[in-house]
Amino acid sequence: MFGSVRKMARALRGPTIEERELAYLNDSVDRVELEYRQRQVERGLFRKSF
Repeated sequence: MFGSVRKMARALRGPTIEERELAYLNDSVDRVELEYRQRQVERGLFRKSF
């Protein structure tokens, strides 16, 4: 019972910062773009507080 509730809660929540960063890195098309995106992530692109 709790397993199904846990699955539903995971489906309803938004992606975590780590998941967003990983998806952003996975969308790169070559090594140069990947390195550029890695630098952006390291500089805090997704961790800025608004």
